Amino acid sequence: MAKQTAPVKKNETITLSFEDLTHEGNGVGKVNGYPLFVPYALPGEEATVKVIKVNKNFGFGKLIDVKNPSPERVEPPCNVFYKCGGCQIQHMSYDMQLEMKQNQVKSVMRKVAHLDHVPVHSTIGMEDPWRYRNKVQIPVGEKDGELITGFYQKRSHHIIEDQETCVIQDELNDRAVEAVRRLATRLGISAYDEKTDRGTLRHIMVRTGRETKDTMIVIVTRTDKLPHKEELVKELTETYPHVKSIIHNINNKRTNVVLGNKTNVLWGDEYIYDTIGDIRFAISAKSFYQVNPPQTKTLYDKALEYADITSDDVVIDAYCGIGTISLFLAEKAKQVYGVEIVPEAISDAKNNAKLNGITNVDFVVGEAEKVMPWWKAQGLRPDVIIVDPPRKGCDEELLKAMTDMQPKRIVYVSCNPSTLARDLRVLEDGGYETKEVQPVDMFPQTNHVECVVRVELKS
Repeated sequence: MAKQTAPVKKNETITLSFEDLTHEGNGVGKVNGYPLFVPYALPGEEATVKVIKVNKNFGFGKLIDVKNPSPERVEPPCNVFYKCGGCQIQHMSYDMQLEMKQNQVKSVMRKVAHLDHVPVHSTIGMEDPWRYRNKVQIPVGEKDGELITGFYQKRSHHIIEDQETCVIQDELNDRAVEAVRRLATRLGISAYDEKTDRGTLRHIMVRTGRETKDTMIVIVTRTDKLPHKEELVKELTETYPHVKSIIHNINNKRTNVVLGNKTNVLWGDEYIYDTIGDIRFAISAKSFYQVNPPQTKTLYDKALEYADITSDDVVIDAYCGIGTISLFLAEKAKQVYGVEIVPEAISDAKNNAKLNGITNVDFVVGEAEKVMPWWKAQGLRPDVIIVDPPRKGCDEELLKAMTDMQPKRIVYVSCNPSTLARDLRVLEDGGYETKEVQPVDMFPQTNHVECVVRVELKS
């Protein structure tokens, strides 16, 4: 039998019509049934494309020239959008972004979970899908004796130098990064060089409370000492009154991880504060805190609606983090139990409960899949379980622990539709029924989508 070959060759330039989008937001066009995936191409467009990679069943292309632009194509406001890997879909209208994310969820519900009948609602978007991120961590480099800051170019550790601003970051964060960079240059503080493992300043991290506008600046160095720290602190605090905390973090390892283990408060408080709804949160340099609080409130409101909690209900919050969902649940429930593997997060969760005067929560450090069977053995019978796992989804043992406990309802909050769909299939086979899925746009201009799912015990 003759070996089948692709109908296109590498480096060939072709004209291609696009009919669909991948989950990453790449355009999909076909040559004699052979799919080519092309970044920045949109359905309905015809374009000149250079073939850059050819596999057996599909290939990749580079967009050279769009002949008839889609009405959904927009001019990206970011001057480095096509270099930076942070956003993937600024070239799409916001309506198209929301529709793409809904379709992404529908697709995995059908193909992975085999749940064609379950309604996937329209994605809940933002009124203003820009400047929403409350945290930035940005690498520092050096060029011609000046410090430079900027995100890495796609698939590289090369800093994009001409990045004047980031249009999805809070403007206060932008200004604080620029201030630290300018000051450090003037004071002669050197940038860290990952090739030689020499130099001082590695990253600048800034967090700003969306509601409070309190700002924390975290200066990450390779060295135990931060040169000229008094001058840095004096100028930053005198110039920027909204800065409430300046932190020095030491990371002396050869690693891609931004923060090291050792953290010192140079000035101000260890925490800044922010609110989501009427709950107040203390946020440290290392706290996990959602980067888009307005959409977090939208997400949690939907989770609460699906949980349908009464004042007699006992609730478990698996992967509870710093207690963000738990504290919202505790306002309605009889008792909430939160479990999280990161000790610092549980410490933050307990502090946040105290901060808000909430006493009907109990936070435990441990792996949810091990703690929950122990709780069951102690006689704990939850009415509702909320689960908000990392991108890899739930551990098989955790899914079993959840179904063994037989809660009336499970609310699954997910940041990865594929692992969500996989886990829903397991829950379905374990006696539960998926009722509805609500996508929420937590990260506009990117291809990521969050979902809240209502799951009920079959009667």
